[in-house]
Amino acid sequence: MSHISSSAFSDTKAHYDLLDGLRGVAALMVIWYHIFEGYAFAGGGIIDTFNHGYLAVDFFFILSGFVIGYAYDDRWGRSLTMRNFFKRRLIRLHPMAIMGAVLGTITFCLQGCVQWDGTHIALSMIMLSLLCTIFFIPTMPGAGYEVRGNGEMFPLNGPCWSLFFEYIGNILYALFIHRLSNKALTVLTILLGVALASFAIFDVSGYGNMGVGWTLDGINFGGGLLRMLFPFSMGMLLSRNFKPIKVKGAFWICAIALVALFSVPYLEGATPVCTNGIYEAFCVIIAFPVLVWLGASGTTTDKKSTRICKFLGDISYPIYVIHYPFMYLFYAWLIKNQLFTLEQTWQVALCVYAWNILLASLCLKFYDEPARKYLAKRFLNKKR
Repeated sequence: MSHISSSAFSDTKAHYDLLDGLRGVAALMVIWYHIFEGYAFAGGGIIDTFNHGYLAVDFFFILSGFVIGYAYDDRWGRSLTMRNFFKRRLIRLHPMAIMGAVLGTITFCLQGCVQWDGTHIALSMIMLSLLCTIFFIPTMPGAGYEVRGNGEMFPLNGPCWSLFFEYIGNILYALFIHRLSNKALTVLTILLGVALASFAIFDVSGYGNMGVGWTLDGINFGGGLLRMLFPFSMGMLLSRNFKPIKVKGAFWICAIALVALFSVPYLEGATPVCTNGIYEAFCVIIAFPVLVWLGASGTTTDKKSTRICKFLGDISYPIYVIHYPFMYLFYAWLIKNQLFTLEQTWQVALCVYAWNILLASLCLKFYDEPARKYLAKRFLNKKR
């Protein structure tokens, strides 16, 4: 366990150091996944490295359920009201979400305010898209304010789709999930696990993978909701039943396992069931919960490892929220110059990677932490 940061709520519980570190590892892998996504997007091929990096989102959802269950389950009816819970989640998540929307607007304008097919977008539509992103109002595919033209729910900052479902999960948790008994939560989690496994194994989306949720159509909305609900519920179930086990080197074991799971290439085979879907279901339903359990069981053994895990945990959310606007610029550069491999562009790719880590650190220190500290003091940390 670790001490809380200066920007945390006054009654925040100590963190699980290793889970913070693993969240940071997953966030760093997401950047690499999106870099290689750029090569596939520019060349019209498939992602051939970190092919399953999108499963980091499902890992985030399990961590979120675990942490929320740990932080709030025992407070309902005593020191926590539904109103205060929503305040806390908005203060924790939304300042950086706004920053990501602003950066998305800036980078879109730097691209020339044009869709991927070259269609020019009016400034009024860009501002409307910014407003919708700030208030988490998803964009309908083909609408005038769907500014990039590829159907993203949040075209100025694509990964906001997962935050949209995170908010839904938080709302459902506050409304009824936290009221469920342990037995009822177990039944719900099993049913959701069966549904998710069926969705993946029988390739309901038709994508050949579970990478849904990013656009607002029936399959994507339903699939995205399922991708959030099972791991979120599983995380809460783990937190309620967690009993640490003795494990040495838990962080390195779990970190290496995560990288290995994300690095597995696409698994061919669609009949009678989707081979890739079987692998994805294994990761989300079995592997990720085991890694969360191991990570929560382990502890850091010295100040250096504690600082590393804290740093990774601190920047994990800022990195996830602000990195993709710069991926848009990277993709546009790849397309313009017809560059399709890391060997051709590794210097630029490393700069993009380093820039996102640096910017996330700066946003955390000079914007996110001060904003959260002010908002918590203004709206929560008042004398009774």
